[in-house]
Amino acid sequence: MNTINRSLVRVFERYMPDPLILAAILSLLIFASGMIFQAQSPAQMAQSWYGGFFNLHAFAMQMTLTLVAGYAVARSPAFGWLVERIARLATSPIRAVVLVTACSLVANWVNWGVGLVLGAVLARELVIRVRNVDYRLLVAGAYAGFMVWHGGLSGAATLIMATEDNVFQAAAGGLIPVSATIFSPLNLTLSVAVAAVLLATVAWAARGVSSPVTVAEAETAAPQEEDHAPLPSVRLERSRLLGLLVAALGLGTLAWVSYSGGGLNLNTVIFALIFIGILLHGSMGEYLRVVTEGTRNATGVIIQFPFYAGIMGMMASSGLSSAIATYFTSISTEATLPLMTFLSAGLLNFFVPSGGGQWAIQGPIVIEAAQGLGASLPKAIVAFAWGDAWTNLLQPFWALPALAIAGLGARDIMGFCALFLVTTGTTIGLILYLGGA
Repeated sequence: MNTINRSLVRVFERYMPDPLILAAILSLLIFASGMIFQAQSPAQMAQSWYGGFFNLHAFAMQMTLTLVAGYAVARSPAFGWLVERIARLATSPIRAVVLVTACSLVANWVNWGVGLVLGAVLARELVIRVRNVDYRLLVAGAYAGFMVWHGGLSGAATLIMATEDNVFQAAAGGLIPVSATIFSPLNLTLSVAVAAVLLATVAWAARGVSSPVTVAEAETAAPQEEDHAPLPSVRLERSRLLGLLVAALGLGTLAWVSYSGGGLNLNTVIFALIFIGILLHGSMGEYLRVVTEGTRNATGVIIQFPFYAGIMGMMASSGLSSAIATYFTSISTEATLPLMTFLSAGLLNFFVPSGGGQWAIQGPIVIEAAQGLGASLPKAIVAFAWGDAWTNLLQPFWALPALAIAGLGARDIMGFCALFLVTTGTTIGLILYLGGA
């Protein structure tokens, strides 16, 4: 098995293209597929691509802010103190990898925006403190924890179906409460089983690493002492009072929003990260310095969102995504619908790596199939959620924030992620097959 692990790592290091190159290849592939399989003209595909290209601008900014604000929190002295305490538990490379993966699993199940950042920054700090731990595997484990997100508290499809007046409510015959999806025995079993299998797999992978790839501790430039009194503008930048007032205003507002019924979502996570970061750094000037440093890590995230938005536009407008989903449901029975929904969602996720966006396309087909076959719709929704999340292990789109923080490329972690894909996918498939009816 160790030979398989090393072989996967070598193959992906050699052949895995940069995520931007992969996005470009997928764009060309979908453009051609729309013409070949859906009888679309080049003009129609071009219009779909252009129309979709700008549909994720708001979300791209949200992800950029999540990355930059999360990085700023991770660079604060308080976070360093916390990591130091956690690192004391990581007394060996295997424990370090398992610990990072476990923290990522818990954080992503609670909220994927927090989990994507937390796992990566924890890996970045632990590689400095734990000797002979493979940095690639640390980051791969941190990212792999993301696969539980759609079965967790911030899952898109499950929350949409439980929200009053959602667009699927009439077709589904009413709301689907989270007690029937997120907190169902099936979903909780999947969450626990996937976490256990993933932790066992990363521990096994850590034992098979014979030549760990490590990084040296980043040098921190010492601030230069000024030989004269700082200017008033500089004193304002360094003012801890100003930083405290701004942080208090932001966190107070966040508390009011939460008290007024505002739920936990990506915007509240970003808002909290920004003002917690200001509070932890003390001054606006110091916060700006660290944010500037973190922004350099966000370039890959910024440029790739339009490409995937264009792919989503072509998939939806040409009917390719609907055709794929319809094929899988057409060969399903009442007992196998959850498994087939899982597989079709996993396939579609390569081209539409957005849980909410994919559910908008696949949801009506899943609902109709469940009703036509007399199958359980909540189980089909859970199966969709896990399929959408599962193949993120090989789709580097969502790895971009973690890779940016860690300073690695997709090819560095995808060999390990391919191994995780096999072990977790087998586990999910078996559970859905045995418990899907």
